[in-house]
Amino acid sequence: MGNRTASRGKSVELRAAIAAERRELADVFDSLRPEQWNEQSLCARWRVRDVAAHMSMGFRLSLPATLGELVKARGNLHRMTDRVARRDAAAHSTTALAAFLRDNAHHPWTPPVGGLAAALGHDVVHGLDITVALGLDRRVPEDRLRVLLDEIRPSGLRFFGADLDGVRLCAEDLDWSYGSGSPVFGAAQDLLLLAYGRRLPEGRLRGEPSDRFIRPAEEA
Repeated sequence: MGNRTASRGKSVELRAAIAAERRELADVFDSLRPEQWNEQSLCARWRVRDVAAHMSMGFRLSLPATLGELVKARGNLHRMTDRVARRDAAAHSTTALAAFLRDNAHHPWTPPVGGLAAALGHDVVHGLDITVALGLDRRVPEDRLRVLLDEIRPSGLRFFGADLDGVRLCAEDLDWSYGSGSPVFGAAQDLLLLAYGRRLPEGRLRGEPSDRFIRPAEEA
């Protein structure tokens, strides 16, 4: 009974964190200038508006519609999400893209694997894809970061194409590290992005191996 109660309490906390993250990001979206919506995000080939459209896909598409899109993409999940994000970014106004996130703050959607923690990661990381790329000084609350940092596993690194071999991630703003090898120092939320396969703008990391995680100028 105790374990069940603790699990239920953790679920409540995660759902509250997800809702808060979505509402806060919707506020960020509402504050963006028109030209910022067309700037490059940290997601390869996706503009800010494409990332924002992708973030609400799980709320807007029913399961049959999602499966239909997957069939059109011949079973390739990445191809499907790319096509739908670009289509929906063109179809909806920036005001609508922000509203989708805010109005669905408590939507129960979760990714196919990973449950509520993965849903929080989806929102936090895609939010950082936008705010870091735009140079916005938004700090993800520590309690949300802790959940995601504690969830980092080799299987997740492989799924997101993150190569952390020979590297130890060392947070400068939290008591946290991951891996072994040459240290790379940075803010915890920036190191989280490395675990999700992102490369960052220059100047956000320190340490000898940090150059391998810098975004090339042509992708900026």
